[in-house]
Amino acid sequence: MMKQPSAGFIESERGREESEATLSVTGLTKAIRSLLEGSFTDVVVEGEISNFIDHRSGHRYWTLKDSEAQISSVFWKSRPLNFQLKDGMKVVCRGRLTVYPPRGNYQLDVFQVRPSGIGELQRAYEELYAKLSAEGLFEESRKRPIPRFPRTIGIVTSENGAALHDILTCLRRRYPVVNVILRPAAVQGVGAELEIARAIQEFNLIPNDERGVTNDELRMTNEAQTHNSSFSTRNYPRPDVLIVGRGGGSLEDLWCFNEEAVARAIFASKIPVISAVGHEVDLTIADFVADLRAPTPTAAAELATPHRRELENIIDGSTSAIMRTVSHELAMRRQEVETLSDPATLLASMKATIGDRKNDVDRMTSQVSRAMRHGVERFRLQLERDTAKLSAMNPDRVLDRGFTALESADGEIIPRLEKLLSAGEKNGILVFADGRITVRFD
Repeated sequence: MMKQPSAGFIESERGREESEATLSVTGLTKAIRSLLEGSFTDVVVEGEISNFIDHRSGHRYWTLKDSEAQISSVFWKSRPLNFQLKDGMKVVCRGRLTVYPPRGNYQLDVFQVRPSGIGELQRAYEELYAKLSAEGLFEESRKRPIPRFPRTIGIVTSENGAALHDILTCLRRRYPVVNVILRPAAVQGVGAELEIARAIQEFNLIPNDERGVTNDELRMTNEAQTHNSSFSTRNYPRPDVLIVGRGGGSLEDLWCFNEEAVARAIFASKIPVISAVGHEVDLTIADFVADLRAPTPTAAAELATPHRRELENIIDGSTSAIMRTVSHELAMRRQEVETLSDPATLLASMKATIGDRKNDVDRMTSQVSRAMRHGVERFRLQLERDTAKLSAMNPDRVLDRGFTALESADGEIIPRLEKLLSAGEKNGILVFADGRITVRFD
């Protein structure tokens, strides 16, 4: 038989209930909203799209579901999407939980979305490939050559992955003098594409100058320099080439290298980019955009650097050429010294030199003499031409052609008869080429 509670117990229960605060619907909803939105700020959810709405505003709405549950989802128009969403598509969404108080329901505010499953991924891959190809991102003509002797190499990959170890091992073996800067980035999962794109952009923000840097700051042949998200473009030299990639994996594992954000970051990079994604059979969108595609991370290190043996051969060849030149010059100078050390030879050399100088003087004297003769002849011809012009202007020459001149009794030339008559003169003198006669004018 159940024991009845005492009267004191009943009274205490009633008092507690009366003392408790009563929540409004709004207050309870706000409390739920604070709890959910504060606890689920970054979640990754996989499910199937249903009730998809591509709103005319540009926002997209759908229900994300599996066999036992569902959640409303929203994807704002300002967020990038490089494939077509539709009902029945299986996707992986990254976002945060939000509560909509007027309806009292919660939804997933999606930051990023990508297909899930080989078929959907392949379809998204083909759509993005066609889009970027039409824009010219894969054109060979725009791709830049990789520098033959880089001083600094930038690496974008996971700091804990095997790809980094393979790259550094190859660089130490082939080209140990190169400087290496690692910008760690996630290379798998939703959101990794944004980290990779940001890392490429940060490398391009490093000033391209020739400021001095110590080896202690740069030399990293035994280990890569690692740093967190506080990577500062002021602390490092600008790389001559970038290696961007990771080791092998499934299509889903490599998917971040098929995202539009990574492709556009590589395309916009002013620094040449070598893609090193997966194994030799793996091909990603990043491989097509990059300036050079390497089949593996190790191959990327090989393509980015010369082998030390190549450098040794170049140095040896240059050294041999210099030695041959120096030996030839020494032999020539030695021959000259030996020749001049013999008195007879020295005397003959001096006579030959004096003879050469005398010939030079004779040649110069002859040249000056010819120049003077030519000058005098030019002056004589010019004088004759000027004399002939003056003779042609002599008045006596005019009389030779049959003309006469009229003079007054005192020898003044009378250009007009009127002048003579107006002066009261009746007599004048006609001047001929061969004599004069006096004439009277009535």
